Amino acid sequence: MGSRDSGLQTRFMSGNEAAAQGARDAGLAVAAAYPGTPSTEIVETISHFDDVHAEWSVNEKVALEVALGASLMGRRALTAMKHVGLNVAADTLMSAGLTGVHGGLVIAVADDVGFSSSQNEQDSRVWSRFAHLPVLEPADAQQAYLMTRDAFELSERFEVPVLLRLTTRVCHVKRAVQLQPAMPRPHPIEYRKNAERWVLSPGHVMKRLEARALRDRALRAEAERSHWNVVTPGADRRLGVVTSGPVSHAVREALPDAPLLTLGMSAPLPLALVRRFAASVAALLVVEESEAIVEPELLAAGLGVHGRSLLPPYGEINARHVRDAARTILGEPAASLPAVAAQRIFTRPPTLCAGCGYLGVYYWLSRMPNAVVCGDIGCYTLGASPPWSSVDTVLAMGASLGMAGGVAKAQEKEAAARPVVAVIGDSTFLHSGMQGLLNLTYQQANVTVLLLDNSATAMTGGQNNPANGRDLHGGAAPVQVDFAKLVEALGVRPERVRHADPYELPVFVKTLREEMKASGPSVIITSRPCVFTPDFNRDLPLVVDEDRCNGCANCLDVGCPAVLTTRREQQVRASGKVVDLAWVKIDPQLCTGCEICAKACARGAIAKPTRRVIALEPA
Repeated sequence: MGSRDSGLQTRFMSGNEAAAQGARDAGLAVAAAYPGTPSTEIVETISHFDDVHAEWSVNEKVALEVALGASLMGRRALTAMKHVGLNVAADTLMSAGLTGVHGGLVIAVADDVGFSSSQNEQDSRVWSRFAHLPVLEPADAQQAYLMTRDAFELSERFEVPVLLRLTTRVCHVKRAVQLQPAMPRPHPIEYRKNAERWVLSPGHVMKRLEARALRDRALRAEAERSHWNVVTPGADRRLGVVTSGPVSHAVREALPDAPLLTLGMSAPLPLALVRRFAASVAALLVVEESEAIVEPELLAAGLGVHGRSLLPPYGEINARHVRDAARTILGEPAASLPAVAAQRIFTRPPTLCAGCGYLGVYYWLSRMPNAVVCGDIGCYTLGASPPWSSVDTVLAMGASLGMAGGVAKAQEKEAAARPVVAVIGDSTFLHSGMQGLLNLTYQQANVTVLLLDNSATAMTGGQNNPANGRDLHGGAAPVQVDFAKLVEALGVRPERVRHADPYELPVFVKTLREEMKASGPSVIITSRPCVFTPDFNRDLPLVVDEDRCNGCANCLDVGCPAVLTTRREQQVRASGKVVDLAWVKIDPQLCTGCEICAKACARGAIAKPTRRVIALEPA
C-alpha cells in the first residue's frame, strides 16, 4: 500500500494528477488521449513531463492505437479517456484483448458516475469482461498513484492492457499523496516480427483465443492473491460488504463495524476469496457503482447476496443509502430523519459565455421553429436550453450529421419537408464528424451543416486541436486544418461551402436561409475564437440607452449572461393581446463588446459607450 517513511515526498493531488505521476514514476514513454471530463487532467499533467511524449489525438480510438504502437515497440504507454470515449475506442480495444501488448499499456478510463458532465452514465467494467482485461479500481488519489505504478508491471507480466477504472469522485477530489521513489526506467522490450500474434487474420485468431484463455486463468489466480483485494475485519459479522472504488469510503462510514472486502483488482473476480469472506459473515451485501456487475457474477456462482435491489439504480451511492440497505437486510426499522425545512435555492443553469460565437447562431435558429436541428457534443449542446430551445437531438460525438441525414431522407419525397440543420463544433467534427459529412455528400442528403469553429476543444477546457494550428503545449503545430478545403474534399460542392461571421447577425441569417432553401448538402463555417482562448480579443463593454429601450426583450433572446433584467411588466395592446416586456442593463464585468445583442436590438438602444467604461478583465 506504500511506505510510511517520513523521508518520502507528499503532494496534495487529485486522482488524475496522481495517476499521471504514477505513470511517470513507472517509466512512461508515450501518452495519448482525447480530452473528456473527468479524465482530461491526466494527459494535461503528463504534458509537463519533459521525458514523456504526450499528445491530444483526434479521438479515443486513435489515442489507443497510438499507445498500442508505442507498446509494440516495447515502451510503456498510457491512454486516457472518459467512459463514452471507451465506446469510440471499442473496436481497437476488443482486438487488443486478443493480441495483448508488448510494453506495459494502461488504459485510464474515467466513469462519470452521477453524469455531471456526460450524456449518459455507464460502467466501464463491462468492457473488461467483454475484452478479457484486468481492472484496477482506486478508491482515492493515493491508490490512483500506486495502482498506476502497479498497472504497468501487471500489464507487462501478463502481456495484457490493464484498465485503470477511475470515477469522477477519484479524478477530481484531492488528498495528500505519499509518493514513492521512481522506478528505474525500464529498457525497451525488443520488438520482433510475429505476424501470428499481431496480424489478426482469421487464420491467426484461434491461437490468440487459446492464448487469451490461458491468460484469463493466470489473471484469475493473480486476482486471488492480489494485495489490492483487502479484507478489513469487523466486530459485527451479521453483515459483510463486498465493494470497490470510492464507494468503499461510504460503506466504511455507514457500517464502521462490518467486515469489508474491498476489491482493488476487481476483474477477474477473485471468486475463491469472496467465498471465504462470505463464509465468515451471516449475510453479504454488494455495493458497487454504477452497474450491478460483481453481484450477478456472485449470484451465478451460487452465493446468496444482496445488492442493486436495495441501492439506487444510478448515480453515486452515499452512506445513507448503505445504512438503509443494511437495515433492510437485518430487519431493523428505517432510520427516522429529522425534518428539514425546504430551502429556496437560486438555480444557475449552464449557459453560453458572454461573447460566445454560438449566441448569434442559436438566436437565429430559435427563430426557425420549423427546422429540425440535430445537435452534437460540446458547448453548443446548450442550444437545447432556454432561451433558445432550438436543438432537437443530442446523442453522441459526431452523431448530428448522420442523424440529420436520416431526418432528410425520411422526408425526401414530401412536398412540405422541414428544413434540416446539423450543428457541430470544430473538434467534434475532426473527432467523428468527417465520416458523417462524407455520408451526407455520398447520399446527397438535403442538410445544412453549421460547422462552428471556435479554435479550441472548448467544453473540456480549451485544449488545442488540429484546427487551430497549435500542439498540446501551445506551440506551432506542423499542420492546421483548412475546413473549407477539408469539406470540399469530402464532397461538398465549392459553391455550397460558405463562411459567415456569427457576430454579424444579418449576414449570418441571410447565408443560413439561402443554404436551407438550396438542395443537397451544404456547409456554413462560422469562425470566432472561444472567449477563453488567446485568440479572443475583448472590446469595450456595451451600455443600454434607457431612453431608447422599449422593453421588447429581443436582446434577452440572445441568451448572453451579461444582459441582465432590471424590471418586467405586462402591457395589454389595443387588440387585447398581453405582451411581456423587460428592461435590461449590461454587466460591464461580463460584457466582451461582441455587439450581438446590439444587432438584435431594432431600436438601437444598445451601443458602444460614448465615454470609456472601466471593466476588470476576468480572472
